[in-house]
Amino acid sequence: MPALSARTRYRRFPPRRRLAGEGTAGWDTLREGDAYDLMSTLTPNSVDLILTSPPYWGHRTYDQQHNWTIIKEFAADPSSPPPYDAYRRKGGVLGLEPYPEWYVHHLVEILDLAKSSLKADGSMWINVGDTYFARWSSIRENGRQGLADHARARRRTPMGGYRQEKQLLLIPARFAIAMQDRRWILRNDLIWYKPNVPPRPENDRLRLAHEHFFHFVKRPTEGRARYYYNLTQVEHGATDVIICNVRPGDNGHSATFPPSVIRPRILTSSRPGGLVLDPFCGTGRALTVALDCGRRALGFEISKTFAAAARQALTSHSSINGSPTE
Repeated sequence: MPALSARTRYRRFPPRRRLAGEGTAGWDTLREGDAYDLMSTLTPNSVDLILTSPPYWGHRTYDQQHNWTIIKEFAADPSSPPPYDAYRRKGGVLGLEPYPEWYVHHLVEILDLAKSSLKADGSMWINVGDTYFARWSSIRENGRQGLADHARARRRTPMGGYRQEKQLLLIPARFAIAMQDRRWILRNDLIWYKPNVPPRPENDRLRLAHEHFFHFVKRPTEGRARYYYNLTQVEHGATDVIICNVRPGDNGHSATFPPSVIRPRILTSSRPGGLVLDPFCGTGRALTVALDCGRRALGFEISKTFAAAARQALTSHSSINGSPTE
């Protein structure tokens, strides 16, 4: 089937008018703030699909001001992470935790808040990347850890246990297991293979050329999980490995979704007219693709810079495709 233009795709799935009293289930497409706080603003059982790529651990600052000495504020015990709210009140930022264990705990804590708003037959697709351990981590504002010549921050990450120099940390797997411990059902570990990953300076290992996309559904009170899924909309072959080149970021965000990676997730895991939530929406790529697919969209973004870029993307999308409430 030939590719459809944005306008053609929009017309195939006519927009649904907002209903009286619908609130966040209408065309309120962007909210600026921390996903931890904004999850509680969602209407119960209003979200069909949660689709997001949260900040990865130890890669970028995304223009956020982090307390680099935060480990001194808490007992230095990686197995007992502080609650996310306490951590951020001390100046902590998601993705910049001193321990990967803390990061996994905080990410699961935030996403688990979505349980009440996600419909019983809804889905959650989470893209998480991995990293290697270094006792002295180099953190950049937007670039990949350890690459390029841009200004960086260096912070000491304590060694111990599996946190050893050159160790691949298996953060995606640790995150997925932690979600299972919170009673989420893991349906797929989709591998996104990226053929055009840039060269690396290391000469003692292979390049890391894949990321994980986890598909979770809610665990029912009894019986087996049942959820909406349209298998006819997946990629050719319907396997758990997809191939897609990395694309340049936009508006200063270096980790935007390629549309061809997320469009099948939206088409398979949400009904036409359903609400797609991206709680870490960045510059709004998932939101505009969701609208192109005839879904409704809602995004949360903590960065003022990226929130402004997402608003601009949504405004441009609306001017091209027509107002969603017309």
